[in-house]
Amino acid sequence: MTSGPAPRRGARASADSSPAGAARYEARFAARASGIVSSAMRDLMSLSERPEIISLAGGFPDTECFPREVFDDIAEQISADHLTSSLQYGPTEGLAGLREQILEVMAADGATARIEDTMLTTGGQQGIDLAMRTFVDPGDVVIAEGPTYPGAVPSLTTFQADVRHIPLDDEGMSMDHLEDELKQLAAEGRSPKLIYTIPNFHNPAGVTMSLRRREQLVEIAHRQEILILEDNPYGQIRFEGATLPTLWELDGGAGWVVYLSTFSKILAPGIRLGWVAAPPPVLRKLNLGKQAADLCSSTINQRFVLEYLRRHDWQDHVARVIRIYRTRRDAMLSALEREMPSEAGWTRPGGGLFVWATLPDYLSAEDLLAEATSRHQVAFVPGRAAFLDGQGVNSLRLNFSGVPEPMIREGVRRLGAAVSDMSDRYRAFRGGAP
Repeated sequence: MTSGPAPRRGARASADSSPAGAARYEARFAARASGIVSSAMRDLMSLSERPEIISLAGGFPDTECFPREVFDDIAEQISADHLTSSLQYGPTEGLAGLREQILEVMAADGATARIEDTMLTTGGQQGIDLAMRTFVDPGDVVIAEGPTYPGAVPSLTTFQADVRHIPLDDEGMSMDHLEDELKQLAAEGRSPKLIYTIPNFHNPAGVTMSLRRREQLVEIAHRQEILILEDNPYGQIRFEGATLPTLWELDGGAGWVVYLSTFSKILAPGIRLGWVAAPPPVLRKLNLGKQAADLCSSTINQRFVLEYLRRHDWQDHVARVIRIYRTRRDAMLSALEREMPSEAGWTRPGGGLFVWATLPDYLSAEDLLAEATSRHQVAFVPGRAAFLDGQGVNSLRLNFSGVPEPMIREGVRRLGAAVSDMSDRYRAFRGGAP
């Protein structure tokens, strides 16, 4: 009996990607792998490579405004003075010199920390993942705003968190709803492991938590002994209004806040460097988790950021970015007023990168995405990607930082046309009734 010719030496058989072929692995996957969901932004990345598509989906900072001569200056300086150490492994917690510089970056946002409070991460995304890995067992409750950061959803599902969403309004997370949720959990004999929040220029909602609610949230955390995971990647990207104190600062060193931030928004996302500030016992556990994940963040990238912060004015660069993004935000808000139907609504962010829009309740954002990409060549992130409980059906996230004003105006025009086409079909189906 023969089973066909053996593969030639050196040849690689093509793996069977059919459902039947995939079945061989199902019993071998870890149980948590079955619940992992993809990041909506990652799924839409390929659209940004199609020249006919205007993508309002990504969270792309504008890297074209980073001066080439600055990049060349730092690269030459690293090559001349730090090449050997930059190509070597580094400490898991990151270069001490860079951690010292991070204290100054945090201070500019009103957050006081010590070098021993900090650790470098491979982007802000790793900080979220390490926090979930460190604190969350399957079935543990994590409280998050509704909507929440779509990029956090894969981490929340990977570690099988029971996510309870707290609604947002113009002042950020509703403390009344939070108190109600905590009472309900207490009645069930449960307590949340974490409260995950993005208080400044929320992704995706665009709103900022008021000072009153920040103080209330920290008071709740102290009273009920709940850790807050404060994700603050956008705090420096402020278009108007006064800087509000971080939750880390309001905590006053009591140890109930873990602070995350990143260089992705104030320098460039390709650098893939963020940081955590946390109480020492928490930082030690995060450090062990990072050792298991990647040993250390890229040493050469750390050196690049360190020399940039030493030799150049990072706040001048941020001020330049703010001017660009403010103009783009204004262009998007004006275009939405002009192109969207009266039943739609949207936030008016005072900083950050995003607008959160809500469609008439008879429209599905996921159906609209199919219509918009196939017939109108414009993309966005559908709102359901920012929830873990099925909410957000008629909402969408729009990014204004990654494309210039003419493309924003044209992209919103195309989006408005897609909404109009779908609304017309709905009314025709319903015999003209809204």
